[in-house]
Amino acid sequence: MKLSLLLLLIALLTACGGPKADEAAKGPTVTVKTGLAEGTSVELELRAPATIFPREQANITPRVTGVIRELKVGKGDMVAAGALLAVLENRDLTSLRDEAQAMLADAQANLDKTRKGTLPTDIERARGQVETTRAILNQAQKVYDRRKSLFEQGAIPNRDLLLSETELSTAKTNSEVATRSLQLLEQQSQGQDIRIAESRVEQAKSRLTTVTAQLQYAELRAPFTGAITEQFQYAGDLGQPSAPIFTLVDLSVVSARAQVPEVDAARVRIGQACKFSSGDNGSESISGRVSVVNRAVDAQRRTVEVWCEINKPPSSLRASSFGSVSFQTGLLRETVLVPVAALQLEEGTRRGTVLVVDSGNIAHRREVEVGDLIGEKRVVLSGLKAGEKLVTEGGYELPDGTKVALGTEQHQ
Repeated sequence: MKLSLLLLLIALLTACGGPKADEAAKGPTVTVKTGLAEGTSVELELRAPATIFPREQANITPRVTGVIRELKVGKGDMVAAGALLAVLENRDLTSLRDEAQAMLADAQANLDKTRKGTLPTDIERARGQVETTRAILNQAQKVYDRRKSLFEQGAIPNRDLLLSETELSTAKTNSEVATRSLQLLEQQSQGQDIRIAESRVEQAKSRLTTVTAQLQYAELRAPFTGAITEQFQYAGDLGQPSAPIFTLVDLSVVSARAQVPEVDAARVRIGQACKFSSGDNGSESISGRVSVVNRAVDAQRRTVEVWCEINKPPSSLRASSFGSVSFQTGLLRETVLVPVAALQLEEGTRRGTVLVVDSGNIAHRREVEVGDLIGEKRVVLSGLKAGEKLVTEGGYELPDGTKVALGTEQHQ
């Protein structure tokens, strides 16, 4: 009796559950496209938006106000360091320079004349006095010598000889006084005249230097070798210090200045390899080296500025070009990569899910944690193994356990 009841209960349970199980087994089959989780070693890459800046840039501005008489170059021209770019009206300055040169020549001639001994009238008078006293001294000496000879012969009395000695002594004193007076006048007057003449020469030189500098300011020259990228004024316009005429840039070395997120900045270091890719489709990446990693964080964007310096860039690369910079920050071995299309990530996180297709073509939802983006694939840090088959198309909001039919596999 008990056995019969048990068999009856089993039959009832089978009758109730059997149809539902068959219905689940006969549920709809969804056609999807799939791809494989790829196992490989990949280089870690950090990418950030960047803008190209030249090594040097200068606004060429006049240092004096004047009408632009002539422009030697135009927008787009290449110029060498020191090349003449523009000339302001300078005929008035040329006249002032010629006048200053004449003044300097006159002052120099006056100095040379003074140094050679041309003296004022009072010194000439003193020279005459010296000559007169010397002549009197010579005459007194002759008279004394003759009277001394006569005295020794007994021809004249002693009184006459003494008189001659007195006259000779007086003549010597007068000659010495006149000579000393001339020397004092020459030392005082000639030295003062030379100093005055030298001062006038220095004033003339200073004037000439000032005018020459102003004349040079009327000529605008390139401070370095580069390209003219902007032209703001033309011949006939009024050039003035407040308004540039040209913009000159040096593109022999450029830096792609990138804004790297603060959380990733520690992975970038000076000397590290980097590549700049322009926003133009089909352009090749340009290799460089990291030259600057800023020590400050942008308070609003929470980014760190990094410079990727590029030596001898191609001529197609222009200042202010926009693109992105990639930095090689390491190597991941035995890494799992999956197509981006297979991932359904939670917004603002690195967590999400994928649909894994088993051997019976049943899709199972699985949680994963992802890392960096490598091209069109993303690194999976946990939740998957290499070789597993994933739904890449047609799996959006597909329930866990859905039977799928496989379309064309995507090998990306």
